[in-house]
Amino acid sequence: MSQPQRPLCFVLMPFGKKPDADGAIIDFDAVYRDVIAPAVEEAGLETLRADEERSGGVIHKAMFERLVLCEFAVADLTTANPNVFYELGIRHAVRPWSTVLLFAERGRLPFDLASMRAIPYQLDAQGAPIQPEIARKFLLDHLNGARARQKDSPVYQLIDGLAPPMLDHEKTDIFRDRARYCEDLKRSLAHARREGLPHLRELAATLEPISDCEGGVVVDLFLSYRDLKAWRDMVDLEKRMTRPLAASVMVREQLAFALNRLGDSEGAEKELRDLVEKRGPSSETLGLLGRVYKDRWEKAVKDGDSTIAIRGHLKRAIDTYLQGFEADWRDAYPGVNAVTLMEILDPPDDRRKELIPLVQYAAQRVVRRGKADYWAYATLVELAILACDEQRAMDALTDALACVRASWEPETTARNLRLICEARARRGELAPWMKEIQEELERRGKQ
Repeated sequence: MSQPQRPLCFVLMPFGKKPDADGAIIDFDAVYRDVIAPAVEEAGLETLRADEERSGGVIHKAMFERLVLCEFAVADLTTANPNVFYELGIRHAVRPWSTVLLFAERGRLPFDLASMRAIPYQLDAQGAPIQPEIARKFLLDHLNGARARQKDSPVYQLIDGLAPPMLDHEKTDIFRDRARYCEDLKRSLAHARREGLPHLRELAATLEPISDCEGGVVVDLFLSYRDLKAWRDMVDLEKRMTRPLAASVMVREQLAFALNRLGDSEGAEKELRDLVEKRGPSSETLGLLGRVYKDRWEKAVKDGDSTIAIRGHLKRAIDTYLQGFEADWRDAYPGVNAVTLMEILDPPDDRRKELIPLVQYAAQRVVRRGKADYWAYATLVELAILACDEQRAMDALTDALACVRASWEPETTARNLRLICEARARRGELAPWMKEIQEELERRGKQ
Protein backbone atom coordinates (compact mmCIF):
# COMPACT_ATOMS: atom_id res chain seq x y z
CA MET A 1 0.00 0.00 0.00
CA SER A 2 1.48 3.38 -1.02
CA GLN A 3 2.29 5.98 1.61
CA PRO A 4 0.00 9.06 1.69
CA GLN A 5 1.55 12.17 0.17
CA ARG A 6 2.79 14.72 2.68
CA PRO A 7 1.57 18.34 2.43
CA LEU A 8 4.03 20.64 0.68
CA CYS A 9 5.78 23.47 2.55
CA PHE A 10 7.40 26.20 0.46
CA VAL A 11 10.39 27.96 2.09
CA LEU A 12 10.85 31.65 1.29
CA MET A 13 14.37 32.78 2.25
CA PRO A 14 17.68 34.02 0.84
CA PHE A 15 20.43 31.60 -0.16
CA GLY A 16 24.02 31.34 1.01
CA LYS A 17 25.65 33.91 3.29
CA LYS A 18 24.21 37.42 3.21
CA PRO A 19 24.98 40.58 5.23
CA ASP A 20 22.38 42.31 7.38
CA ALA A 21 21.94 46.11 7.58
CA ASP A 22 24.96 46.36 9.91
CA GLY A 23 27.19 44.21 7.71
CA ALA A 24 27.06 41.11 9.93
CA ILE A 25 26.89 37.86 7.97
CA ILE A 26 23.95 35.45 8.19
CA ASP A 27 24.44 31.88 6.98
CA PHE A 28 20.98 31.16 5.57
CA ASP A 29 21.97 27.71 4.38
CA ALA A 30 22.84 26.81 8.00
CA VAL A 31 19.48 28.23 9.16
CA TYR A 32 17.73 26.09 6.57
CA ARG A 33 19.76 22.97 7.35
CA ASP A 34 19.68 23.19 11.16
CA VAL A 35 16.31 24.82 11.86
CA ILE A 36 13.82 24.91 9.01
CA ALA A 37 14.31 21.63 7.13
CA PRO A 38 14.25 19.35 10.22
CA ALA A 39 11.21 21.16 11.69
CA VAL A 40 9.29 20.85 8.42
CA GLU A 41 10.22 17.16 8.21
CA GLU A 42 9.16 16.50 11.82
CA ALA A 43 5.84 18.26 11.17
CA GLY A 44 5.14 15.67 8.49
CA LEU A 45 5.54 18.08 5.59
CA GLU A 46 7.64 18.01 2.42
CA THR A 47 9.99 20.94 1.79
CA LEU A 48 10.30 22.90 -1.44
CA ARG A 49 12.95 25.61 -1.68
CA ALA A 50 13.48 27.90 -4.67
CA ASP A 51 16.69 27.49 -6.68
CA GLU A 52 17.53 31.17 -7.13
CA GLU A 53 21.28 30.57 -7.43
CA ARG A 54 20.94 28.86 -10.80
CA SER A 55 17.97 30.82 -12.16
CA GLY A 56 19.44 34.20 -11.29
CA GLY A 57 16.38 35.16 -9.27
CA VAL A 58 14.09 35.11 -12.33
CA ILE A 59 10.45 35.09 -11.15
CA HIS A 60 8.72 32.43 -13.20
CA LYS A 61 5.46 30.47 -13.35
CA ALA A 62 6.63 27.73 -11.01
CA MET A 63 7.46 30.29 -8.31
CA PHE A 64 3.92 31.66 -8.37
CA GLU A 65 2.51 28.14 -8.33
CA ARG A 66 4.54 27.28 -5.25
CA LEU A 67 3.41 30.43 -3.44
CA VAL A 68 -0.23 29.83 -4.26
CA LEU A 69 -0.58 26.04 -4.20
CA CYS A 70 1.72 24.83 -1.41
CA GLU A 71 -0.40 24.02 1.65
CA PHE A 72 2.18 25.52 4.03
CA ALA A 73 4.92 28.13 3.79
CA VAL A 74 7.81 29.29 6.00
CA ALA A 75 9.27 32.77 5.40
CA ASP A 76 12.57 33.97 6.91
CA LEU A 77 12.33 37.76 7.04
CA THR A 78 15.92 38.38 8.17
CA THR A 79 17.69 41.19 6.21
CA ALA A 80 14.32 42.29 4.76
CA ASN A 81 15.25 40.62 1.47
CA PRO A 82 13.05 42.23 -1.24
CA ASN A 83 12.45 38.94 -3.08
CA VAL A 84 11.23 37.27 0.11
CA PHE A 85 8.93 40.19 0.91
CA TYR A 86 7.50 40.21 -2.61
CA GLU A 87 6.82 36.49 -2.37
CA LEU A 88 5.32 36.84 1.12
CA GLY A 89 2.97 39.55 -0.17
CA ILE A 90 1.68 37.19 -2.85
CA ARG A 91 1.28 34.41 -0.30
CA HIS A 92 -0.68 36.61 2.13
CA ALA A 93 -2.91 37.82 -0.71
CA VAL A 94 -4.10 34.34 -1.67
CA ARG A 95 -3.67 32.20 1.47
CA PRO A 96 -5.50 33.24 4.68
CA TRP A 97 -3.58 30.76 6.82
CA SER A 98 -0.62 28.32 7.11
CA THR A 99 2.25 30.83 6.59
CA VAL A 100 4.82 30.85 9.41
CA LEU A 101 7.36 33.67 9.85
CA LEU A 102 10.78 33.71 11.54
CA PHE A 103 13.71 36.12 11.78
CA ALA A 104 17.16 36.52 13.35
CA GLU A 105 16.96 38.48 16.60
CA ARG A 106 19.99 40.63 15.80
CA GLY A 107 17.80 42.62 13.37
CA ARG A 108 14.38 44.24 13.60
CA LEU A 109 11.33 43.54 11.48
CA PRO A 110 10.17 46.39 9.23
CA PHE A 111 7.42 48.54 10.74
CA ASP A 112 4.60 47.02 8.66
CA LEU A 113 5.43 43.52 9.95
CA ALA A 114 6.47 44.38 13.51
CA SER A 115 3.03 43.48 14.88
CA MET A 116 2.93 40.05 13.25
CA ARG A 117 3.84 36.86 15.05
CA ALA A 118 7.32 35.75 14.00
CA ILE A 119 9.67 33.22 15.58
CA PRO A 120 13.00 34.77 16.62
CA TYR A 121 16.27 32.83 16.49
CA GLN A 122 19.77 33.76 17.62
CA LEU A 123 23.02 33.67 15.64
CA ASP A 124 26.64 33.16 16.57
CA ALA A 125 29.57 35.24 15.29
CA GLN A 126 29.71 33.16 12.08
CA GLY A 127 26.03 33.78 11.35
CA ALA A 128 24.89 30.24 12.16
CA PRO A 129 21.99 29.50 14.56
CA ILE A 130 22.77 29.27 18.29
CA GLN A 131 20.91 26.37 19.95
CA PRO A 132 19.05 25.53 16.74
CA GLU A 133 16.99 22.91 18.58
CA ILE A 134 15.14 25.70 20.43
CA ALA A 135 14.18 27.56 17.24
CA ARG A 136 13.39 24.21 15.62
CA LYS A 137 10.91 23.34 18.39
CA PHE A 138 9.18 26.74 18.14
CA LEU A 139 8.90 26.36 14.37
CA LEU A 140 7.53 22.83 14.73
CA ASP A 141 4.90 24.05 17.20
CA HIS A 142 3.84 26.84 14.83
CA LEU A 143 3.65 24.49 11.85
CA ASN A 144 1.51 22.07 13.83
CA GLY A 145 -0.65 24.98 14.99
CA ALA A 146 -1.07 26.14 11.40
CA ARG A 147 -3.08 23.00 10.71
CA ALA A 148 -5.95 24.61 12.67
CA ARG A 149 -6.33 27.08 9.76
CA GLN A 150 -6.36 30.18 11.95
CA LYS A 151 -5.89 33.30 9.84
CA ASP A 152 -2.29 34.54 9.84
CA SER A 153 -2.49 36.75 6.73
CA PRO A 154 -3.05 40.42 7.69
CA VAL A 155 -5.06 40.83 4.47
CA TYR A 156 -7.69 38.35 5.64
CA GLN A 157 -7.41 39.37 9.29
CA LEU A 158 -8.23 43.01 8.57
CA ILE A 159 -10.66 42.85 5.64
CA ASP A 160 -13.96 41.32 6.66
CA GLY A 161 -15.72 39.05 4.21
CA LEU A 162 -12.78 38.67 1.84
CA ALA A 163 -12.88 35.20 0.29
CA PRO A 164 -9.69 33.45 -0.82
CA PRO A 165 -9.55 32.10 -4.38
CA MET A 166 -10.98 28.62 -4.85
CA LEU A 167 -8.14 26.22 -5.66
CA ASP A 168 -9.02 23.13 -7.60
CA HIS A 169 -7.65 19.93 -5.99
CA GLU A 170 -6.76 18.52 -9.39
CA LYS A 171 -4.59 21.58 -10.13
CA THR A 172 -2.83 21.13 -6.79
CA ASP A 173 -2.14 17.47 -7.52
CA ILE A 174 -0.77 18.29 -10.97
CA PHE A 175 1.44 20.99 -9.43
CA ARG A 176 2.76 18.53 -6.84
CA ASP A 177 3.73 16.01 -9.51
CA ARG A 178 5.34 18.72 -11.66
CA ALA A 179 7.31 20.15 -8.73
CA ARG A 180 8.83 16.74 -8.04
CA TYR A 181 9.48 16.27 -11.75
CA CYS A 182 11.30 19.63 -11.95
CA GLU A 183 13.51 18.81 -8.96
CA ASP A 184 14.43 15.46 -10.57
CA LEU A 185 15.05 17.21 -13.87
CA LYS A 186 17.44 19.73 -12.33
CA ARG A 187 19.45 16.85 -10.90
CA SER A 188 19.48 15.24 -14.36
CA LEU A 189 20.76 18.49 -15.88
CA ALA A 190 23.59 18.64 -13.35
CA HIS A 191 24.54 15.06 -14.26
CA ALA A 192 24.36 15.81 -18.01
CA ARG A 193 26.65 18.84 -17.58
CA ARG A 194 29.24 16.61 -15.97
CA GLU A 195 28.94 14.04 -18.75
CA GLY A 196 29.37 16.56 -21.57
CA LEU A 197 27.55 18.37 -24.37
CA PRO A 198 26.15 15.31 -26.25
CA HIS A 199 24.43 14.13 -23.04
CA LEU A 200 23.09 17.62 -22.36
CA ARG A 201 21.67 17.91 -25.88
CA GLU A 202 20.09 14.49 -25.57
CA LEU A 203 18.37 15.51 -22.34
CA ALA A 204 17.33 18.88 -23.83
CA ALA A 205 15.54 17.08 -26.68
CA THR A 206 13.20 15.47 -24.13
CA LEU A 207 12.12 18.91 -22.85
CA GLU A 208 10.48 20.09 -26.06
CA PRO A 209 8.47 22.19 -26.46
CA ILE A 210 10.68 24.45 -24.36
CA SER A 211 7.90 27.05 -24.02
CA ASP A 212 5.93 24.56 -21.87
CA CYS A 213 8.86 23.96 -19.49
CA GLU A 214 9.21 25.52 -16.04
CA GLY A 215 11.24 28.73 -16.30
CA GLY A 216 13.80 27.63 -13.72
CA VAL A 217 14.56 24.46 -15.71
CA VAL A 218 14.92 26.44 -18.95
CA VAL A 219 17.34 28.88 -17.31
CA ASP A 220 19.28 25.94 -15.86
CA LEU A 221 19.59 24.44 -19.36
CA PHE A 222 20.60 27.85 -20.79
CA LEU A 223 23.40 28.25 -18.25
CA SER A 224 24.42 24.61 -18.65
CA TYR A 225 25.06 25.30 -22.34
CA ARG A 226 27.16 28.31 -21.27
CA ASP A 227 29.20 26.15 -18.90
CA LEU A 228 30.00 23.82 -21.81
CA LYS A 229 30.76 26.71 -24.21
CA ALA A 230 27.81 25.72 -26.43
CA TRP A 231 27.19 29.26 -27.63
CA ARG A 232 25.03 28.37 -30.63
CA ASP A 233 22.83 26.18 -28.43
CA MET A 234 22.31 29.16 -26.10
CA VAL A 235 21.20 31.38 -28.97
CA ASP A 236 18.85 28.73 -30.36
CA LEU A 237 17.35 28.07 -26.91
CA GLU A 238 16.62 31.76 -26.32
CA LYS A 239 14.49 31.83 -29.47
CA ARG A 240 12.25 29.08 -28.06
CA MET A 241 11.79 30.58 -24.56
CA THR A 242 8.58 32.27 -23.52
CA ARG A 243 8.89 36.00 -24.18
CA PRO A 244 8.71 37.08 -20.51
CA LEU A 245 11.57 34.72 -19.62
CA ALA A 246 13.59 35.69 -22.70
CA ALA A 247 13.13 39.37 -21.81
CA SER A 248 14.64 38.98 -18.32
CA VAL A 249 17.90 40.87 -17.73
CA MET A 250 19.93 37.77 -16.97
CA VAL A 251 18.86 36.00 -20.19
CA ARG A 252 19.53 39.11 -22.32
CA GLU A 253 22.99 39.53 -20.76
CA GLN A 254 23.94 35.90 -21.26
CA LEU A 255 22.56 35.92 -24.80
CA ALA A 256 24.86 38.88 -25.55
CA PHE A 257 27.75 36.93 -24.00
CA ALA A 258 27.03 33.99 -26.35
CA LEU A 259 26.64 36.23 -29.41
CA ASN A 260 30.00 37.83 -28.70
CA ARG A 261 31.64 34.42 -28.35
CA LEU A 262 30.15 33.48 -31.73
CA GLY A 263 31.75 36.54 -33.31
CA ASP A 264 28.56 38.62 -33.58
CA SER A 265 30.04 41.68 -31.90
CA GLU A 266 27.41 44.06 -33.28
CA GLY A 267 24.53 41.85 -32.09
CA ALA A 268 26.05 41.56 -28.62
CA GLU A 269 26.62 45.32 -28.41
CA LYS A 270 23.01 46.04 -29.42
CA GLU A 271 21.60 43.68 -26.76
CA LEU A 272 23.70 45.25 -24.01
CA ARG A 273 23.14 48.85 -25.06
CA ASP A 274 19.37 48.21 -25.17
CA LEU A 275 19.57 46.86 -21.62
CA VAL A 276 21.43 49.94 -20.38
CA GLU A 277 18.89 52.20 -22.07
CA LYS A 278 15.86 50.34 -20.68
CA ARG A 279 17.12 49.24 -17.24
CA GLY A 280 19.89 51.68 -16.48
CA PRO A 281 23.64 51.04 -16.07
CA SER A 282 24.75 48.03 -14.07
CA SER A 283 28.14 46.52 -13.34
CA GLU A 284 27.22 43.23 -15.03
CA THR A 285 25.78 44.72 -18.23
CA LEU A 286 28.60 47.25 -18.64
CA GLY A 287 31.18 44.60 -17.75
CA LEU A 288 29.90 42.41 -20.59
CA LEU A 289 29.83 45.40 -22.93
CA GLY A 290 33.42 46.18 -21.97
CA ARG A 291 34.29 42.61 -22.99
CA VAL A 292 32.74 43.22 -26.44
CA TYR A 293 34.99 46.25 -26.97
CA LYS A 294 37.99 44.43 -25.55
CA ASP A 295 37.49 41.62 -28.09
CA ARG A 296 37.26 44.21 -30.88
CA TRP A 297 40.57 45.64 -29.73
CA GLU A 298 42.22 42.20 -29.78
CA LYS A 299 40.82 41.53 -33.26
CA ALA A 300 42.11 44.91 -34.48
CA VAL A 301 45.59 44.03 -33.16
CA LYS A 302 45.46 40.63 -34.87
CA ASP A 303 44.26 42.15 -38.15
CA GLY A 304 47.03 44.77 -38.12
CA ASP A 305 44.72 47.78 -38.02
CA SER A 306 46.10 51.30 -37.63
CA THR A 307 47.53 52.35 -34.27
CA ILE A 308 44.80 54.98 -33.88
CA ALA A 309 42.01 52.43 -34.44
CA ILE A 310 43.62 49.93 -32.07
CA ARG A 311 44.05 52.51 -29.33
CA GLY A 312 40.46 53.72 -29.86
CA HIS A 313 39.04 50.23 -29.23
CA LEU A 314 41.22 49.80 -26.16
CA LYS A 315 40.24 53.14 -24.62
CA ARG A 316 36.56 52.43 -25.27
CA ALA A 317 36.89 49.10 -23.48
CA ILE A 318 38.62 50.75 -20.50
CA ASP A 319 36.01 53.50 -20.24
CA THR A 320 33.13 50.99 -20.37
CA TYR A 321 34.66 48.71 -17.75
CA LEU A 322 35.29 51.74 -15.56
CA GLN A 323 31.65 52.86 -15.91
CA GLY A 324 30.63 49.35 -14.85
CA PHE A 325 32.80 49.48 -11.74
CA GLU A 326 31.52 52.94 -10.87
CA ALA A 327 27.92 51.67 -11.24
CA ASP A 328 28.59 49.27 -8.34
CA TRP A 329 31.88 49.50 -6.44
CA ARG A 330 31.13 46.15 -4.79
CA ASP A 331 31.52 44.27 -8.09
CA ALA A 332 35.19 43.65 -8.78
CA TYR A 333 34.66 42.12 -12.25
CA PRO A 334 34.54 45.31 -14.36
CA GLY A 335 37.11 46.94 -12.08
CA VAL A 336 39.79 44.29 -12.55
CA ASN A 337 39.31 44.38 -16.31
CA ALA A 338 39.64 48.16 -16.31
CA VAL A 339 42.95 48.13 -14.41
CA THR A 340 44.32 45.26 -16.49
CA LEU A 341 43.68 47.15 -19.72
CA MET A 342 45.13 50.32 -18.16
CA GLU A 343 48.28 48.28 -17.45
CA ILE A 344 48.75 47.31 -21.09
CA LEU A 345 48.36 50.82 -22.48
CA ASP A 346 51.61 52.32 -23.72
CA PRO A 347 52.38 54.12 -21.51
CA PRO A 348 50.24 52.58 -18.74
CA ASP A 349 47.30 54.61 -17.43
CA ASP A 350 48.21 56.03 -14.00
CA ARG A 351 44.58 55.79 -12.84
CA ARG A 352 45.17 52.10 -12.21
CA LYS A 353 47.25 52.91 -9.11
CA GLU A 354 44.22 54.51 -7.46
CA LEU A 355 41.79 51.84 -8.63
CA ILE A 356 43.71 48.66 -7.74
CA PRO A 357 43.19 49.02 -3.94
CA LEU A 358 39.45 49.60 -4.49
CA VAL A 359 39.08 46.57 -6.74
CA GLN A 360 41.12 44.47 -4.32
CA TYR A 361 38.88 45.52 -1.43
CA ALA A 362 35.76 44.58 -3.44
CA ALA A 363 37.16 41.10 -4.18
CA GLN A 364 38.40 40.52 -0.62
CA ARG A 365 35.02 41.61 0.73
CA VAL A 366 33.38 38.77 -1.21
CA VAL A 367 35.90 36.31 0.28
CA ARG A 368 35.32 37.59 3.83
CA ARG A 369 31.56 37.28 3.39
CA GLY A 370 31.98 33.59 2.57
CA LYS A 371 30.58 34.02 -0.96
CA ALA A 372 33.82 33.61 -2.89
CA ASP A 373 33.63 31.66 -6.12
CA TYR A 374 36.20 31.15 -8.86
CA TRP A 375 35.94 34.77 -10.05
CA ALA A 376 36.70 36.31 -6.66
CA TYR A 377 39.95 34.35 -6.35
CA ALA A 378 40.83 34.82 -10.04
CA THR A 379 40.46 38.58 -9.54
CA LEU A 380 42.88 38.41 -6.60
CA VAL A 381 45.35 36.46 -8.78
CA GLU A 382 45.22 39.16 -11.45
CA LEU A 383 45.56 42.00 -8.95
CA ALA A 384 48.52 40.32 -7.23
CA ILE A 385 50.28 40.00 -10.59
CA LEU A 386 49.61 43.67 -11.29
CA ALA A 387 51.12 44.44 -7.86
CA CYS A 388 54.09 42.05 -8.53
CA ASP A 389 53.25 40.09 -5.35
CA GLU A 390 54.25 36.49 -6.10
CA GLN A 391 53.19 34.91 -2.80
CA ARG A 392 49.75 36.49 -2.83
CA ALA A 393 49.29 35.49 -6.47
CA MET A 394 50.21 31.85 -5.77
CA ASP A 395 47.89 31.67 -2.74
CA ALA A 396 44.98 33.08 -4.72
CA LEU A 397 45.75 30.74 -7.63
CA THR A 398 45.44 27.70 -5.35
CA ASP A 399 42.01 28.90 -4.18
CA ALA A 400 40.89 29.76 -7.71
CA LEU A 401 41.81 26.36 -9.17
CA ALA A 402 39.87 24.65 -6.37
CA CYS A 403 36.72 26.55 -7.43
CA VAL A 404 36.78 26.01 -11.21
CA ARG A 405 33.31 24.99 -12.45
CA ALA A 406 33.70 25.32 -16.23
CA SER A 407 36.74 25.34 -18.50
CA TRP A 408 35.95 28.76 -19.94
CA GLU A 409 36.59 30.36 -16.53
CA PRO A 410 40.37 29.72 -16.25
CA GLU A 411 40.58 30.22 -20.00
CA THR A 412 39.21 33.76 -19.59
CA THR A 413 41.63 34.59 -16.75
CA ALA A 414 44.60 33.16 -18.67
CA ARG A 415 43.68 35.43 -21.57
CA ASN A 416 43.89 38.50 -19.34
CA LEU A 417 47.17 37.34 -17.82
CA ARG A 418 48.63 36.79 -21.28
CA LEU A 419 47.91 40.44 -22.09
CA ILE A 420 49.63 41.56 -18.88
CA CYS A 421 52.62 39.30 -19.50
CA GLU A 422 53.03 40.50 -23.09
CA ALA A 423 52.92 44.15 -21.99
CA ARG A 424 55.38 43.49 -19.17
CA ALA A 425 57.70 41.61 -21.53
CA ARG A 426 57.74 44.56 -23.94
CA ARG A 427 58.77 46.82 -21.05
CA GLY A 428 61.31 44.33 -19.68
CA GLU A 429 59.29 43.86 -16.46
CA LEU A 430 58.11 40.24 -16.83
CA ALA A 431 58.96 37.86 -13.99
CA PRO A 432 59.03 34.09 -14.79
CA TRP A 433 56.43 33.25 -12.10
CA MET A 434 53.84 35.47 -13.84
CA LYS A 435 54.15 33.42 -17.02
CA GLU A 436 53.93 30.18 -15.01
CA ILE A 437 50.57 31.23 -13.53
CA GLN A 438 49.26 32.16 -16.97
CA GLU A 439 50.31 28.78 -18.40
CA GLU A 440 48.78 26.86 -15.47
CA LEU A 441 45.42 28.53 -16.05
CA GLU A 442 45.69 27.81 -19.78
CA ARG A 443 46.20 24.12 -18.99
CA ARG A 444 43.09 24.09 -16.78
CA GLY A 445 41.12 25.80 -19.55
CA LYS A 446 41.89 22.93 -21.93
CA GLN A 447 40.75 20.18 -19.55
